[in-house]
Amino acid sequence: MRLPLSWLRDYVDITIPPEEVAEKLTLAGLEVEQMEYVGIPRPEGLRMGRGERPELAWDPTRVFVGHILEVKPHPNADRLTLAIVDYGRSAPIQVVTGAPNLKVGDSGQKVAFGVEGARLFDGHEAGWKPMTLKKGKIRGIESGSMVLSEKELGISEDHEGIIILPDDAPIGEPLVEYLGDIVFEVKINPNMARCASVLGVAREVAAITNSQLHPPSLDVVAQGASIKGQVDILIQEPRLNPRFTAALLRDTEIKPSPFLMQHRLKLAGMRPINNIVDVTNYVMLEVGQPLHAFDYDKLYARAGHRPPTIITRLAEPGEELETLDGLKRKLDPFTILVCDTRGSLSIGGVMGGAESEVDANSKNILLEAAAWDYINIRRTMAAQHLASEAGYRFSRGVAPSQAIVGLKCAIELMRQVGGGEIARGVIDTYPGKPKKIVINLPIAEVKRQLGVEIAPKQITKILESLDFQVKSQKSKVKSKSSNLQSPISNLQITVPDYRLDVDGADDLIEEIARLYGYANIPISRMNDELPPQWTNVDLEQEEQVRDVLVNAGLQEVISYALTTPEREALLGATHLPSASHVRIGNPISPERTVMRQTLLANLLDLAAANLRYQTRVALFEVGNVYRRRSADEPLLPRELATALPEDKELPVERRRLSIVLTGPGGTISWTKTDTALMDFFDLKGVLEELLEGLHLSGASFVAAENALYHPGRAAALVLDSQEIGVFGELHPLLREKFDLPAQPVLLGEFDLDALLAPVSPLFATRALSRYPVVTQDLAIIVDENVDADRVYALIRQTGGELLQRAALFDLYRGEPIPAGKKSLAYTLTFQAMDRTLSEQDATKIRDKIVNRLRHELGAELRGV
Repeated sequence: MRLPLSWLRDYVDITIPPEEVAEKLTLAGLEVEQMEYVGIPRPEGLRMGRGERPELAWDPTRVFVGHILEVKPHPNADRLTLAIVDYGRSAPIQVVTGAPNLKVGDSGQKVAFGVEGARLFDGHEAGWKPMTLKKGKIRGIESGSMVLSEKELGISEDHEGIIILPDDAPIGEPLVEYLGDIVFEVKINPNMARCASVLGVAREVAAITNSQLHPPSLDVVAQGASIKGQVDILIQEPRLNPRFTAALLRDTEIKPSPFLMQHRLKLAGMRPINNIVDVTNYVMLEVGQPLHAFDYDKLYARAGHRPPTIITRLAEPGEELETLDGLKRKLDPFTILVCDTRGSLSIGGVMGGAESEVDANSKNILLEAAAWDYINIRRTMAAQHLASEAGYRFSRGVAPSQAIVGLKCAIELMRQVGGGEIARGVIDTYPGKPKKIVINLPIAEVKRQLGVEIAPKQITKILESLDFQVKSQKSKVKSKSSNLQSPISNLQITVPDYRLDVDGADDLIEEIARLYGYANIPISRMNDELPPQWTNVDLEQEEQVRDVLVNAGLQEVISYALTTPEREALLGATHLPSASHVRIGNPISPERTVMRQTLLANLLDLAAANLRYQTRVALFEVGNVYRRRSADEPLLPRELATALPEDKELPVERRRLSIVLTGPGGTISWTKTDTALMDFFDLKGVLEELLEGLHLSGASFVAAENALYHPGRAAALVLDSQEIGVFGELHPLLREKFDLPAQPVLLGEFDLDALLAPVSPLFATRALSRYPVVTQDLAIIVDENVDADRVYALIRQTGGELLQRAALFDLYRGEPIPAGKKSLAYTLTFQAMDRTLSEQDATKIRDKIVNRLRHELGAELRGV
């Protein structure tokens, strides 16, 4: 939420620097993510946030509030004019301008005015290009100053016309003093939804800084006829719509809002439309109560030229509504609507309808302020893929008590900016009025939970600063040493009607801790015996996998466990389990509707995102995947120890390991770098290092065919005759679907439970030999269909204990190797534990290996 400091000052006295206000709010749980300085110089040493728009400090000696004395025609250009501007310093200055909102004969307007030497943004250039005002001739007329638009001042990108300030703007005042501001970018977490308004943040500032809060005035100048008989309200679903209020303004004028209202709305990130719509947005931002304005005459006509009846009800089967964004929406049965006797008018709490919207011809305005069930609003927004500022607030919870506050503030402000008469009274239908919440708070419980003793007087002060009503209750047990009553033991707390997040002592203690200051709560050692520590084998094995992969040069990522079926479908149906997805009953977003069945879709998305900024990606993820459990599917051995009978109804949850590699083999360095792109064998090498790190033997790699992978470039990892997973190069067509560059992308996904099942905490080691090694090369010719793994296995078996290592270093096809044959070359390393081997010893073993390869594989020794 964007919050201008000048607006905040309307509701609370701020006597400390804005930077300190931001720090205190953040420490109290209301995080200020950024501070945007509009015209005001940013303090030295306070850096701009990443992605922020460039800022421009308005020089108080060169940018002023100006006064247009006269506008004359330009002698040499029809689209230019000459403006004579008084800026309260020396003689008035003549400037050349092409502003469309200044016409020949105009006078008296207050404007933003920059003189020669002022630093501004170039309004005619795209983006934010700084410039300095210099004297020059424009179509023969000298001009060195400028009447300014919002673009030149860096307020917004609007360059359609110059800024016209209010009539009471003081001539000659530095513009930074009149219009300069600081905008807080405040993160509203779910537990702080009450602060999604200027008033909400002001309450926090007042409590944190012990400052005076100035609540909004609810006085309304209502001189029209009574609203009774002019509109009726009927609520059919009190649970979903506990309160509905309405007020009526007649004979108002639709026109642009006052400049300062528009300016604040723009700083808050909203687009001004007209005075009536702007007031609904302004008051929503100000007090946190969303509102909606109806054209009363349209409602009157729909009702057969009789007073309309506003009805809130659930949508009927097949009902549709065209909303203000121009879309015709098919409504769900659970959607709560605002209707009249002819049909639906708006989606309650989310967005209005097109048929009854306020337009340039509107004259009589019916203003609505209501309360809605936040869970139903969330559900509606998700189903309709519809987000709005009103929905944002209602979906987090707006107390019914605030409806009348927003209604009175807004209807009076509409009268002030548009004229007209307010009907006396309001319609207030309130079937779901909640009871007051009164909580008993034992003082001892505060100390027990926070670990620090806070005096009852201080607790009372903290809670009262947050608008809680506090009554002290003394203990009935008298002190043994005197006849005096014992100290206060309990506090009886009445919760403010706008606080939906407080309903128990724990919530109150959290509020006390926030205002007391988390930094003031001392660190305490546990005054008890440590509980017994049990080994978590699953977690330790997972950490072992992570350590090996990180040491191999990969980086771990953690992605969302929620996704969409459409995103995973990009991988192809053959890769996903046959069982259906586990669907979320109330998804938080259209992009998070099901539990993932694979890690690969998210991992490929992350790879694509990272490749926008770097050329090499080596990622892995260890996480769970989910699918529906079949009726006869057993639990895993590791699940049986803690299984409950009802677990058989839960989805299947399995651990997976996924890896993605792409880009150059080595990272950029001043030393020699491997710039060749990674291929299948790089991923195979990572897996071999993982198997070695887990001390697993008996693994093999078998050629595999899978639609996910490039033909001929995939293999299955097999361990003890069980397939653990498939890996290889991503198919080029799938690579394009995930917006990946045209280069090999290696990936694989493995059953982590199956991979770790044979891992033992104990493994055999052998001493290092102190005798030298003997190395010899062996090159053989075999049939094309003979796997290198089969050759390697025979070499290791035949070499016995003296053969320490066999490494394939060359694969060759072509002349002089016969067609249908290939050459494999190995380096053999021999070493004994008890003696120095001679070349003859090594040659004898090598010959034995050659004979076995010849006998079993038909291999031939390749000549030099």
